[in-house]
Amino acid sequence: MSPAEARLTQIPSGMTDAEWNQRVNLAACYRLVALYGWDDLVDTHISARVPGPDHHFLINPYGLMFEEITASSLVKVDLHGNQLSESEYSINPAGFTIHSAIHEVREDAGCVLHLHTADGTAVASCMEGLLPMNQTAQFVTHDLAYHDYEGVALDHEERPRLQRDLGNKNHMLLRNHGTLTVGRSVASAFERMYHLERACTMQVRTRMLGPTAYPIEQAVIDKNEQLFSNADFAERRSTNLVWPPLLRKLDRIDPSYKT
Repeated sequence: MSPAEARLTQIPSGMTDAEWNQRVNLAACYRLVALYGWDDLVDTHISARVPGPDHHFLINPYGLMFEEITASSLVKVDLHGNQLSESEYSINPAGFTIHSAIHEVREDAGCVLHLHTADGTAVASCMEGLLPMNQTAQFVTHDLAYHDYEGVALDHEERPRLQRDLGNKNHMLLRNHGTLTVGRSVASAFERMYHLERACTMQVRTRMLGPTAYPIEQAVIDKNEQLFSNADFAERRSTNLVWPPLLRKLDRIDPSYKT
């Protein structure tokens, strides 16, 4: 969404156009997660970095359903967990641990998306993890990291291990926990999560049909890995091709996310 489009709703006093634009896109992402059935009551979380030199980021007010999130209701925090915008709600402490860890070390982390879906968590809980058994999975597997479960993410001492395990990857399976994606923009984090979740569902369904999937030659997997590893192309695709029609879909259903 362009700054001009974001201005359709009056920007709160003292807020930059860039922050408001980020808020609108993040609120849209929350609504889309609910629309696709990926939400988990008031749990899981999505964050987006506030443009500018500070490592401030936006995250959901803990206690609202994803379908209720609006641009103005998002909470701005710093890397120490201090809330920088007024809200009657606090933030999810486990969400802060995970998102602050990534925003602290990844300058390219414009958005971090974390879910607890049934199929995503099922694959994250299997020893084999996600396999490149189909084209959709191969969008992901070349860029996929894993992080072992350490319990509910309330311990800030887990952050260095999360940072180490993620490295420069943009998809992660949190073992026994869920899925996570990183994007330069909200759009690219969402599209990556779409492919990751869909690949997990495809693997779950394939395994239900029997123990053996039809094989793919390694040369084909390598060919697709080279094709799908162009991060600049992926970003352009997400922001220019995928995200605008998703926003139009939301606008037809309920444009209140922009308020």
